[in-house]
Amino acid sequence: MTNLLKKHAKSFYWASFFLSKEIFVKCSSLYNFCRTLDDIVDEDNTLETKKENFLNFKQDFKTKNLNNPIIKEMWSIIDSEKISKQVAIDLFDGVQTDLREKVQINSKKELLVYSYRVAGTVGIMMSKILKVNNKEALKGAIDLGIAMQLTNIARDVCEDKARNREYIKHDFSSIKEIIKDSQEFYEKSFHSISCIPIRSRFSVIVARRVYKKIGDYILKQKNIDNYNKAGKIYVPIFEKIIQTFLSFFDFVKLLFVKNLNYDNHINHNILKEEVNINERI
Repeated sequence: MTNLLKKHAKSFYWASFFLSKEIFVKCSSLYNFCRTLDDIVDEDNTLETKKENFLNFKQDFKTKNLNNPIIKEMWSIIDSEKISKQVAIDLFDGVQTDLREKVQINSKKELLVYSYRVAGTVGIMMSKILKVNNKEALKGAIDLGIAMQLTNIARDVCEDKARNREYIKHDFSSIKEIIKDSQEFYEKSFHSISCIPIRSRFSVIVARRVYKKIGDYILKQKNIDNYNKAGKIYVPIFEKIIQTFLSFFDFVKLLFVKNLNYDNHINHNILKEEVNINERI
């Protein structure tokens, strides 16, 4: 479990050092569940085989097949942390979007709904594990999940193109635009972190800073030719150390947040056209 997190989610693994063992184990189980879904969709199989494997896994989840350890651990988290089952179903719906011969997103609304389903849902579940119950803060957790997903999309344009998926156009202006959009969601999520209990708060601050920095390293490529040659872009260790140090200042700032005034209503109103957020949180 830990090795999976270390291998596939380097930024999150770095931030996980600041979590208690109990919280880390639950977060690792959640990651393992999400990773299993991703692997079903991305594995080197025919589309029909992927669909069959996906539907079998979804059915095992819905019927609580506890013989599957991944599903058993996930249901344990859902029950203990009082997570709405619909949040997990939303995640399945988002992942299922990628089970097509050609994936193409054509509007901001489609992009936001997709990003909510595959990542905003994870933000909700992570926050529940971290004992966040404030509904306004949970909306901020959705924003952080969406921000990170937009970062992923900006980073993986070449990889996605090879899989016949087009979330944004394969040009540098589109990549810059989606990074700009992600910055807005990172910004809107910041004050919500003040509702995370002190013991776990620093880990999320670090994860937010490090992941946000990926966008800066993408922008350093300056044009599509350099971007295409760069491969998968990561934040180097020395930069992670810098961002971890700067996270102490964020931690202090959040100590002075008294009233959480959530203010990303424009984007959430777009989401509400497809998803009833209040039912999920």
